[in-house]
Amino acid sequence: MKYTMPQEIEVWYVIPALRRELAKALTLKHKLSQKEAAELLGISEAAVSQYIKEKRAKEIRFNKEDIKEIDKTAKKMTSIKDKNKSIKLLYSLSKRFRKEAIICSMHKKHDKNISNKCRICFE
Repeated sequence: MKYTMPQEIEVWYVIPALRRELAKALTLKHKLSQKEAAELLGISEAAVSQYIKEKRAKEIRFNKEDIKEIDKTAKKMTSIKDKNKSIKLLYSLSKRFRKEAIICSMHKKHDKNISNKCRICFE
């Protein structure tokens, strides 16, 4: 029997969804080119394009409050325009979502062995 770790859920679903929203915010709200957004996010221009068109990372939808936090991070990224600092900002954002039920709901959806009472991410 194979078990899925919460960290796998984060890598497979949460981080791509964060990149999707950051790519959209950087290009559509903050008017960066796809190339500039790709450089800040440490991904390819093609990946940015797919995120904007929502061809990637479709499983997670963030609420309005989460989108505001993601947009604040995008704004910080545009002001510093430094890839290393942008990666730190993305990491901080991903840590925020570890404390929320997003990972838990995705974990339970993709691993039927996980109990509804699971609290592994919060221990």
